[in-house]
Amino acid sequence: MTESDGCSLTSAEVGAIAHLYRGEVYRSTIWRSRLDNTTNWSVVTTGLALSISYASPDSSPLPLILVGMLITVFLMFEGRRYRYFNVWRARCRLMETDFYGPMLRGEGTKLDEKWNTLLASDYLRPHFHISYARAVGRRLRKNYVYILAVQGVAYFGKLAIHPTGMETFGDLVSRAAIGPIPGEVVLLCGVCFHSGWMIFAFVTWRIDMRLRPPKKLIAIA
Repeated sequence: MTESDGCSLTSAEVGAIAHLYRGEVYRSTIWRSRLDNTTNWSVVTTGLALSISYASPDSSPLPLILVGMLITVFLMFEGRRYRYFNVWRARCRLMETDFYGPMLRGEGTKLDEKWNTLLASDYLRPHFHISYARAVGRRLRKNYVYILAVQGVAYFGKLAIHPTGMETFGDLVSRAAIGPIPGEVVLLCGVCFHSGWMIFAFVTWRIDMRLRPPKKLIAIA
């Protein structure tokens, strides 16, 4: 039996929490692998677009533009998946910090610190702990900022070196043209696209910092 200031858990109850923790770790692991899958899709499609565009000097840079849109779709998928993953991760972390941690230090189970009430409320009224925008922002800052940066640099590099080395800015503009769409429009859209995700990453980071929970509740955030 585990005791703390008059509160106690039987061995069976401690065992039940252990099984609960194991189940939450399993769900967290499953959703973690789903996050990795979408990131892998983004990396593979970016590599494929690079291979096609750089296959020869006459190859079109269009695949590098299309893959940018595809990466955005994968990022949207991953943001949704991260919201689910964050629920299971937060529950596991709360049990680690407030149940297993004190137990391993020989302090017993501190039911008076309200971790059990917080966890019970999360089970009785399950909800996402962060907004969709914040979830997308986190995945963007953790992984997709690098993928999108590679995509942008590769596109500029393609225009700069193929079919011959760029000599003037006019060469860049003419090579960026896509069918009837002028190069100026294509380049402007590219600048807006990359500026947009950088601004989004910064804004959501600021929101995360402002909404950062108190230290005691940080595990469930």
